[in-house]
Amino acid sequence: MGEAVDMERESGLAALGRTLRYLREKAGKSLGQLAEDTSYDKSYLCRLESGKRLSRMAVMEDLDRYYGTGDLLVQLWKVARYDGFKDKYKEFMRLESKAQVMHKYSPGVPGLLQTEEFAREALSQPQTTGAGDEAVEEQVAARMGRQLLLRGNPTPHVRFIIDEYAFRRTSTSTKTWDDQLLRIEAVALWPNVIVQILPFAAGLHGLMGKGSLTLLWQRDGSAVAYTEGDSSGVLMDDPEDVLRHRLTYDQLRDMALPPSESLTFIRGVLEDHRS
Repeated sequence: MGEAVDMERESGLAALGRTLRYLREKAGKSLGQLAEDTSYDKSYLCRLESGKRLSRMAVMEDLDRYYGTGDLLVQLWKVARYDGFKDKYKEFMRLESKAQVMHKYSPGVPGLLQTEEFAREALSQPQTTGAGDEAVEEQVAARMGRQLLLRGNPTPHVRFIIDEYAFRRTSTSTKTWDDQLLRIEAVALWPNVIVQILPFAAGLHGLMGKGSLTLLWQRDGSAVAYTEGDSSGVLMDDPEDVLRHRLTYDQLRDMALPPSESLTFIRGVLEDHRS
């Protein structure tokens, strides 16, 4: 593209921004003209080109159509979205994106199941992003992009165990919570996904107060465990550590409601919410 680039140091966001600028200049368009043609704000487009902002994937789809570049920008965006996560999570995200089997426990609504509005509310809390509206939007875009792995090719087999607590701590917006419950209900019906609810009645369990747990199995049979609390995440590949966490997860699965009863539970919460 007419300039020397250190590909080992260039981030996904920077590569995407550089490509956006190249395509605009190749088309002979100024930022102002592009803004008029696409209805996107000029300053927003400028931040995308400078690699300072991660867009929603739909923006890249629009610009791919505008430039006639197939899915070039969407593919670059799929790489760039990992820049929305902190460095310590990136190896976990890489493994998660390639996993054939995923088992997840979450005390709250899992990020992979969150709607955009629910994610925005959750990430707007002071203890999460804490860096202004633009940082929140970047985190939301990254979280929405991460959800694409549920529809990957090949499609992964995913089991969610969600604590009842997640359904008792509602959104501040009635519509946001309604949409969030509908989202969980819909995904629970996908053939590659199992959702189980861990009810309060199950009593004490091994992950109480310890955050979330994810177990990932790759196609070659290798496995890792990942635990995440409020401010830290630990990725483990030692077989003994993975086995220990797998046994903990198996205990939770046995304590949780079966999938059919879990779906009934979700629908009951939705009905109560609407009444």
